[in-house]
Amino acid sequence: MAYTHSRVTDERRERRRSRGHRWRKETVELAAVFAAVAAADLVANVVVHGHDGPVLLVASAAAMLATALFRGWLAHRHPHGPPGAAAPPGGEAMTPAEEPTVLWRLRTSVSDAPGSLARVCTALAGLRVNIVSMQAHPLPEHTVDEFIVRAPAALSRTELAAAVAAGGGWDIWTDRADAHELVDVPRQVLALATRTALDAAELPVALRQLFGRTAIRQYPGRGDGTQAGLEGHLMRLPLPGGDLLELSRPHLPFTPTEFARARALVELDTVLGPRVPAVAARIDHLDGAELTVRRATPEDKPAALAMHARCSAESLRRRYHGPVKDADRYLDHLLDHRHGQTLAVETADGRLVALAHLMWDDEGAEIALLVEDAWQRRGLGVDLVRRMAALALEAGVRTVYAVTTAANTGLVSTMRRLSAPLDYQVEDGTLVITAHLAEAAEKLPAPWPASH
Repeated sequence: MAYTHSRVTDERRERRRSRGHRWRKETVELAAVFAAVAAADLVANVVVHGHDGPVLLVASAAAMLATALFRGWLAHRHPHGPPGAAAPPGGEAMTPAEEPTVLWRLRTSVSDAPGSLARVCTALAGLRVNIVSMQAHPLPEHTVDEFIVRAPAALSRTELAAAVAAGGGWDIWTDRADAHELVDVPRQVLALATRTALDAAELPVALRQLFGRTAIRQYPGRGDGTQAGLEGHLMRLPLPGGDLLELSRPHLPFTPTEFARARALVELDTVLGPRVPAVAARIDHLDGAELTVRRATPEDKPAALAMHARCSAESLRRRYHGPVKDADRYLDHLLDHRHGQTLAVETADGRLVALAHLMWDDEGAEIALLVEDAWQRRGLGVDLVRRMAALALEAGVRTVYAVTTAANTGLVSTMRRLSAPLDYQVEDGTLVITAHLAEAAEKLPAPWPASH
C-alpha cells in the first residue's frame, strides 16, 4: 500500500508541474505575439510617415538579396552531406562504396619502437587501404606484423609493397587473400584444436589451415631423438610413435609465435593418443546387399590383407602402381590415421570389400581406391569417391587428385561423376586427374548421416 500511495502522489505532482509548464509556455508565446505586433507597427509608421521610408525598403531588399546570393555561392563551394562524404584534409576523395576492392594478406617487419606500426597504417591509409585484421609476432629485435587488408582493385602488388616500405617496413610479403581468411586468430586456433582432438587425421589439415600454403611431410621412424626446432622456412616436430613431421614454407619464414602454435597442436595430439571417430553409414542401391561404410583403423589390417588375397593381380597393380608382392606392406601406412582418412566398406558378416584413402598432400589431397573384383562396376567406387570429396571439402581442401594409368577407364569415369572441373596430366604412362571441388560442393552429399 505504501508503494501505491507514493506512486499516486508522484503522479499528482507530475500533473501539477505539467500544468504549470504549459501555463508559462502559453504566457511567453502570447507576449511574443504582442511584441511582434508592436515591432510591425513601428516599422510601418517609419516607412509610411518618414521621408526616408522608400529608401529604407529598397536598402532592406538589397541586403536580403545580397545575403541570399552569398549563401548560395558558399553552399556551392562547400557542399553539405552526410559524415564521410566530404574530402579528407589531404584533398583526396574517399573510396566510393561501389569501387571494386580485393583482399590482400600482408606481412612486414617493423622496428620495435613507438609509432612504427602507426607509420605503416598511415601509409596504407594514403592509398585508401582498409585494415581488416592484424596480428603481431614479436621477435627479440623487431616485430613481424601480419595484416588482412581490403584495397582498391586497381592497386597493384608493387604499389602496396612500396607504401609499406615508405612507412618503415621491410621484408615485405604480399599474397592475395579470400574471405575464408577473415577469421579471428585465437578463435581459429581453438576451432582447429577441437577438430584435432576429435580426429587424429585432422592434425596435418589443421596445420595447413593455420599457416597457409605449407608443404607437410611425415617421415616414419625419424622422430626418435629429434628435438622440435625452427629454422627459418623449416619446422620440425617429433610425433608420438617415432615419426617426424616436417613443415616447409619456402615463400615465407615461420615465426616463433607460429612455431609455438604448431607445438601446442602436436602436444595435444600426443596427449590424446590414437582416436578415430566412430562414424558409419549404410550404402544403398547395391543389389540389396547390406553394406556399411565407416572409418578404418589399424585394427582392420587382418581383414584388409584378406581382401588383398581375394583381389586380382591387375586390381592390386592399378591401385598400388608397383609389384603386387609389395601391396601388403602399404597397409600400415594407409591405416595410420595421422596420414589421412581411410574408409572401409564391409559386409554384414564383417568382410571388407573396398578401401578408399584420402591422403593429405601439400595443398590438396590424393584419392586412392581399391574395390574387390567381385564388387566392381556396381556403383561402390562412385559412392566412395563422392564421400571422400565431401570429407576433403569439410577439411578445407578444395582440390583432390587421383594417380593411375591411362588404361584405367573405370577410375576416369568415376572421377567424372564428381561433376567437378577436371584437369588431366599424362607423363610416362601415368595419368593424374585433378578435380576442383569448389564448383561441385552443392552436389556432394554429406559423408555421414546427420546424427553423427
